[in-house]
Amino acid sequence: MRVLAESVGLIERDHRVTIVTAARHRLHQEALKQGVPAVDLPLHRKRPRDFWALRRWLAANAAGIDIVNTHSSTDAWLTAAAGLTLGAMPPVIRTRHVSSPISQRSGSRWLYQRAICHLVTTGEALRQSLHRDNGIPLEHMTSVPTGVDMRRFMPRSLAEARRLHGLAGGPWIGILAMMSHFKGHKDLFAAFGMLRQSEPELRLLVIGEGPNRAAFEADVRAQGLVDAVRFVGYVADAETWLPALDIFVHPSTGDEGVPQAVLQAMACGLPVIATAVGSLPDAVRHEETGLVVPKGDPEALAAAIARLRRDPALAARLARAGRVHIETHFSRTVMLDRMESLFLRYARPRDP
Repeated sequence: MRVLAESVGLIERDHRVTIVTAARHRLHQEALKQGVPAVDLPLHRKRPRDFWALRRWLAANAAGIDIVNTHSSTDAWLTAAAGLTLGAMPPVIRTRHVSSPISQRSGSRWLYQRAICHLVTTGEALRQSLHRDNGIPLEHMTSVPTGVDMRRFMPRSLAEARRLHGLAGGPWIGILAMMSHFKGHKDLFAAFGMLRQSEPELRLLVIGEGPNRAAFEADVRAQGLVDAVRFVGYVADAETWLPALDIFVHPSTGDEGVPQAVLQAMACGLPVIATAVGSLPDAVRHEETGLVVPKGDPEALAAAIARLRRDPALAARLARAGRVHIETHFSRTVMLDRMESLFLRYARPRDP
């Protein structure tokens, strides 16, 4: 989502952008759908075949490239290795999206400090942790959170959103996230089960797909919550689903930047409850733009949801402040402005 949003936005600003990734990947397919040129290269693993494929492409095209932006461990290492063997390599900016620890080995220090001209993190907490734990100079890094399109994600009629998607009854609590163990679904199911004992009309909407869906559905069945929980899978129109919720929850326990779903929910004017992992506190500030609970604590999560249910004025205040915060600091326009500025600062100079 980040790569596509940046690419489309920069093309709208009259820059030339090419995405390099394997054709089988969804990024490649979505890029072509959105009019972004995409090159098919097998960048699957840190192995000789993938290295030579990228090196050949860079050797043939480097003269026309002003800057390269890498986004994952594999493409970063392959690009860095190719750069060592090419005489004229464009400058490289690395974007880091997660908060997982970086190795202290000399190779990783070289990759993050010498093989690139600048490092972009998707949250200020990530930038600070890399400075504290890995000794990367703060001036070598810039925090640029992934931006939300405020024209697409906005407050809408709750009643109309529920009619559109057949969400009867309620109130509805919701989560939009990949169905993976570190997104906190099991904690949410446990908290929801507690809340249902005193509020049996409560409903839970689970949006997203992932490797743990079958296990999560089994967990809901085991708790006897099938009639109160709706799994809808992946949706391409999240902006029409989110406004149907009363409260949005993101109880992540793992490595996060600033998840798009949280920003989207806040842009839609929802009160949000989240954990303080990764750079989530950049967006969800406790008692200011949302509520923050400890990770892995279903009881605290249930208490936060109950608090918003009992105090609609608090929920409304947090929702309003949250949308203003997103528009000011996390919009698509802000992201594009900051990334464009970095690209122009570090791009290889051209002859006039």
